[in-house]
Amino acid sequence: MLSRCALGFGGVALHALLHEEAAAAPAPADPLGPRVPHFAPRARNVIFLYMDGGPSHVDTFDHKPLLGKYHGRDPREVIGELAPTQFDNVGKVLKSQWAFRRRGESGAWVSELFPHLASREVVDEIAFVKSMTSRFSEHTSANYFLHTGSGLQGRPSMGAWLGYGLGTSNRNLPGFVVLNGGLIPPGGLDCFGSGFLPAAYQGSVFLPREQPIANIRPSEPDPAMQRNKLRLVAALDHASLAEGGHDPQVEGAIGNYETAFRMQASVPELMDLRGEPDSVKELYGLGADYENTRTFGLQCLLARRLVERGVRFIELTCPSGNGDRWDQHGKLFDGHTKNCLTIDQPIAALIKDLRRTGLLESTLVVWAGEFGRTPFAQGKDGRDHNPFGFTVWMAGGGVKGGASVGATDEWGYRAVQDRYEIHDLHATMLHLLGIDHTRSTFRFGGRDMRLTDVHGHLIDGILA
Repeated sequence: MLSRCALGFGGVALHALLHEEAAAAPAPADPLGPRVPHFAPRARNVIFLYMDGGPSHVDTFDHKPLLGKYHGRDPREVIGELAPTQFDNVGKVLKSQWAFRRRGESGAWVSELFPHLASREVVDEIAFVKSMTSRFSEHTSANYFLHTGSGLQGRPSMGAWLGYGLGTSNRNLPGFVVLNGGLIPPGGLDCFGSGFLPAAYQGSVFLPREQPIANIRPSEPDPAMQRNKLRLVAALDHASLAEGGHDPQVEGAIGNYETAFRMQASVPELMDLRGEPDSVKELYGLGADYENTRTFGLQCLLARRLVERGVRFIELTCPSGNGDRWDQHGKLFDGHTKNCLTIDQPIAALIKDLRRTGLLESTLVVWAGEFGRTPFAQGKDGRDHNPFGFTVWMAGGGVKGGASVGATDEWGYRAVQDRYEIHDLHATMLHLLGIDHTRSTFRFGGRDMRLTDVHGHLIDGILA
């Protein structure tokens, strides 16, 4: 009997140790309650404009005239040694098919793909980081890295970390909302998950339509009947906690049931746009001829309304129907033209509207994909993945509008000046929200985990 049960005794001991470690994790009594930041914040909310697939920086915001001079040449002869690409189908040096001009008082280079973003009242609010890098050249791992600071599945998303650090100021809505335009990125819902943090911090996925989430309208004919069901579920969950001790997942589920109950009133009000002036709807492109402009315009307008209602972190994903996201391994002209038509007017409207409503000073807007594209072609008319240097930008919430930091080489291939990586982006975002990224930790797996792991430096040049 002792021989056969030996491993069982070890399991009992391990069970006790795990409960002790879980009890030691700094989980607040109310996981969604507002908490004091480490220092005075410049921003209170984040709108993350996720450009799924990896936009081409050399066709959007990183002007490289040398590509035109050497267009059609073998990149190995003029650029030099090339790193392996996703498909290793290396074509010729490929110039941008769109003209660049300096825009605004800042003189920022912007291609003709973005006539609205290039306007003076918008582009001078933007700070460009032109030397961002990633550690991964494949979508799934790069998406995890961008969202969670790790290329592995199962880590908390940056929206979850922000909720853990600051809580929420509106208990009737989730603290982390994903406005899904139609495309969940490679890596799936784990890009928006809470990982080892309590489940209350995970992203809630809304669709930009009249009923953004399933079952928002109760099926019970009597509100008292629904409330009785919730009381029963809560009683069972609390009984499970009393028997098994502290379990952040169960505690998070209890909180999520209550939030879902309150959302039945708050979400229909959020989606009711009758109070929005026609001029605002027109500004966002809700009447545009192109369907995807209308979809993304609604997402951007809802993002502003969510900020007004105190939601801490809002992420927007790309609409479907533009081909393969921003991932133009072929048909670059067609794909990037449609993607920019989708986002240009709505994002410019979002920045203008946030400024009009006085929210831009306290709202950090971040535009980023998981990597950039190569300065040479894949095949004839596409670009492959390039994690060695690409552009992201930020606006509002403590950002120095009109700034530009970092640079890629003369080809737009590798970051050569003030090289930054995703950990630095995360550290800077948290800093603007009043959080010291080295102090925002959660005990898990025997060590103190954080969004930036053991890395991360502030991108000082964009801080106002």
